[in-house]
Amino acid sequence: MRRLLAAALVLTLAGCAGSQGDFRNRPLAANPSAFIAAEIRFAQLAQAEGQWTAFRETAHPDAIMFVPERVKAQDWLKSQKDPAEAVKWQPHAVYVSCDGNSGVTTGAWQKGPANGFFTTVWTRDKKGRLSWVLDHGDALTTPREAPEFIASKLAVCGSRPAVPIEAGGEGEDMAVGLSADQTLSWTSTVRADKSRRVTIRLWDGKDMATVIDDRVAAPRP
Repeated sequence: MRRLLAAALVLTLAGCAGSQGDFRNRPLAANPSAFIAAEIRFAQLAQAEGQWTAFRETAHPDAIMFVPERVKAQDWLKSQKDPAEAVKWQPHAVYVSCDGNSGVTTGAWQKGPANGFFTTVWTRDKKGRLSWVLDHGDALTTPREAPEFIASKLAVCGSRPAVPIEAGGEGEDMAVGLSADQTLSWTSTVRADKSRRVTIRLWDGKDMATVIDDRVAAPRP
């Protein structure tokens, strides 16, 4: 559950002079505002077309969510009807891989008197389209305070980190996602009691530093 508005779309080229051919072929720089804009469009779509309609239309074919067990989003969403009131949400921060093709947004959501947080992992396909591959959140007793500016952080480029090796404990359902350039990772773990943890790590030049560590308690019986 989750989020809503703010931020302009800025497209920049990675700097560095070279021949005309080099200029045409060099990659786009990582663009945090593109992920913020995708999250805002997602939230606006929920208000305009319906909550679960927005989730279906923006999800990657292999996207996962938690209900509270891990499910393949598109399969679960097929049977969901849009509620009369869609949740609202706003991004507060974004973390982006060095190559700019994977990003994570996190922020706050509201629905009636309820408040909570969300974290969404996004990926860019070969045509430049962004879709979410992991989405989760939970309610909070104290709402997250909106920042004056949406924070952004990019993974360090110039070195390639080793692929982290993680294993879940007994009875745990663990999955690890990794950006193509290995500078952004997301680990999700669902325990037997349906509590879960989602951890986002970003390469800082030396380590895969933890930038988000969401923990959700087991649902009440």
